[in-house]
Amino acid sequence: MRKRDSSKSTVRDMTEGNPLMLILSFAVPTLLGMLFQQFYSMVDTVIVGRCLGVDALAAVGSTGAVNFMINGFVIGICSGFAIPVAQCFGAKDYKDMRRFVANAVWLSVVFAAVMTIVISMFTWDILEIMKTPENIIQGAYDYIYYIFLGIPATFLYNVLAGMIRSLGDSKTPVYFLVLSSILNIGLDLLFILTVGSGVAGAAYATVLSQAVSGLLCLAYMRKRFPILRMERDEIAFKGSHARTLCYMGIPMGLQYSITAIGSVVIQTAINSLGSVAVASVATAQKSSLIFCCPFDALGGTMATYAGQNVGAKQFKRIESGVKSATLVGCVYSLLAFAVLVFFGRWIPLLFVDVAEEAVIGQAHQYMIYSSMFFPLLTFVNVWRFTIQGLGYSAFAILAGVCEMVGRAFVGFCLVPVFGFIAVCFASPLAWLLADLFLVPAFWQCMKRLRLQGEIRDQEEAGFHAHGGWFRRARVHG
Repeated sequence: MRKRDSSKSTVRDMTEGNPLMLILSFAVPTLLGMLFQQFYSMVDTVIVGRCLGVDALAAVGSTGAVNFMINGFVIGICSGFAIPVAQCFGAKDYKDMRRFVANAVWLSVVFAAVMTIVISMFTWDILEIMKTPENIIQGAYDYIYYIFLGIPATFLYNVLAGMIRSLGDSKTPVYFLVLSSILNIGLDLLFILTVGSGVAGAAYATVLSQAVSGLLCLAYMRKRFPILRMERDEIAFKGSHARTLCYMGIPMGLQYSITAIGSVVIQTAINSLGSVAVASVATAQKSSLIFCCPFDALGGTMATYAGQNVGAKQFKRIESGVKSATLVGCVYSLLAFAVLVFFGRWIPLLFVDVAEEAVIGQAHQYMIYSSMFFPLLTFVNVWRFTIQGLGYSAFAILAGVCEMVGRAFVGFCLVPVFGFIAVCFASPLAWLLADLFLVPAFWQCMKRLRLQGEIRDQEEAGFHAHGGWFRRARVHG
């Protein structure tokens, strides 16, 4: 008989040990992976801006919001699929865990096929609705159309990387991202400089490099995770498991997309300010994403940490972990703000020529005002992803609604009156509104979990007493 748990050296149990140390040791490799992912995304922008000009840079930048809305849904749904896997792993229910993994793959195939066909058909219409300036709309289409055709590659990497992380291994996806980053840079230079594919070449490079990362994750899982080797009945599609995965995944995906609707509104307002404003925001956002990676890493870490600990019914460890992660994020926020204040003006020079003074000035302004409110972003990521790890994905979606309302309000009401300066405060307002919901929501979720645990303890105690297994039932409050 095969041993199912012989991969102890690869997986990591986060239900034991110091929460702060566990969170940091898990988050740091995740952070490195995200930095490399942002690095090769930044390289796309640097090569496009330096080699193809400001209009090409604006074209790629103008697709950022809709790109986030679609691919953010993919990333969110894949993160949600990993939560039942983490919970089963924490509960040591490996047979059910493998069923969730198999059904996550089946669902990913279906979602990838449908999304790719439908979205690619309406790409041009979406850009027109967003009032993309005429001088950059063709370039924007050439880029984002091929990004959307690569949705299956995005699913492939994110669902497999999510499964690997749910078992406590945050390092391996980083190694594959490093390799794909190097590949992405080489393909950028090949398609843009040698082949002359224009902005579409940057999309080719991104999709191909991500597909390679996904295939490497697949090969690694097959070789290094005996705990995931499945029997025939575990591979089969199960309606009950698929429903649970959708209950977890779809709300997380929608949370990203609903949040992105506000970003689309903002992007539409920015487009109305002209290509210089578009290029300025694109430059600032690409730069800011590097500084925001630690918040994303903390969020992803807390989803796995909370998922495993709720499976093990370690509620006090969850609260301790949330406090530790929040403290880490707030300390980092202060450091990031200081760096952007004193050195942020030189960062846009990576993307544009020194002569583009208007773009450089507005980009620096955007980064400073945004980074002032990074502590709010700490709460958004840590507390929201923890709620999702607890199994309340549908509840956490309301935070995305709050963010959407904040950005939409700025786009519809403030940008037409105050111009570019209003754009700089769109994200901070969105984070504030989300936090006002998330903090009390977390404590409400913990209260529900404790109540459910007490009810189960009482039922089990009563069952054992009735069966004569114990002379006296003890209920632990």
